[in-house]
Amino acid sequence: MLTIRFTRRGARNIPFYNIVVADSRSKRDGKFIEKIGFYEPINKAIMVDTERLGFWVSSGALASCAVLKVIKRLRVKHGSQLGNNND
Repeated sequence: MLTIRFTRRGARNIPFYNIVVADSRSKRDGKFIEKIGFYEPINKAIMVDTERLGFWVSSGALASCAVLKVIKRLRVKHGSQLGNNND
């Protein structure tokens, strides 16, 4: 199963997250299929490639709860179709 989730980057106390599409069995910071955006919580910077997000959602990928919250802040039109992965 494919998931859209965060991978953590950045130094201690300075978090930076990449939004990636990965197999649900891979580690959090491990192997991923494609990077589709980033989230920087300190500066509140969010960038998501909505075209690729729509493609992966239509392919059956489910977004994690945290990614859903960030994407809904952008008011992406695919927000209601993302589904919720409560694993």
